[in-house]
Amino acid sequence: MVVIEAANLTSDTVRAFFTTRNFAGDNDTLAGALEKRYHIPPGRIYLPVQRHSSDVHVLDSDVRPVVADAVVTDRKGVCIGVVVADCVPVLLHDSRKEVIAAVHAGWRGTARAIVRKTIESMQEHFGCSAGDISMAIGPSIRQCSYEVGEDVVVQVQRATGTGNYCSRDGDRYYLDLASANKIQAEGAGLCREMIWQSDECTYCNPERFYSYRFAGGSTGRQGAFIGMW
Repeated sequence: MVVIEAANLTSDTVRAFFTTRNFAGDNDTLAGALEKRYHIPPGRIYLPVQRHSSDVHVLDSDVRPVVADAVVTDRKGVCIGVVVADCVPVLLHDSRKEVIAAVHAGWRGTARAIVRKTIESMQEHFGCSAGDISMAIGPSIRQCSYEVGEDVVVQVQRATGTGNYCSRDGDRYYLDLASANKIQAEGAGLCREMIWQSDECTYCNPERFYSYRFAGGSTGRQGAFIGMW
């Protein structure tokens, strides 16, 4: 089983990582693989019901899944996560306030500034300071392979501002959502040196990652998980 450790978030009391398509065996779910590798019982794993929204859920003692594409919590003993297959997985950790977050940022979530809203939720509900928050951005489809319509570019630019996360080749437009989310996080006050970003493209590495675009439709999912103990 293969994972990519978010080294800038991981410590003796925090485990943060991104899985690959090989993390779970043929007969394992993500939850089953987490239990087998990290001894995390399925009842201690929280995944929201993702709908490409910008909704941020603050997890307390009620662990019933709700519709959201980001989860924030200060609970210990719970591993929160999101699942993706080209979209951007983001993990956040404030070591001072002991608060964590997991975010699923597709183009719609990016255009609605879901990472910024997650940071604001950490600040509003737990008193976090942006300067104390570390962030890890996992593998996603990158600019080399993510062709989109001009309308998508316009919506993401409205939320992000200028940057080299988009390009044009004739009448074709390409987006790097991972870099757009990094720019948005910096705009929300996160320090650049506290942000780690994977350089792997899910579309270009189908043997390593699930890619919705590469598969041409339905496919599996890899995950991004973070928990405090």
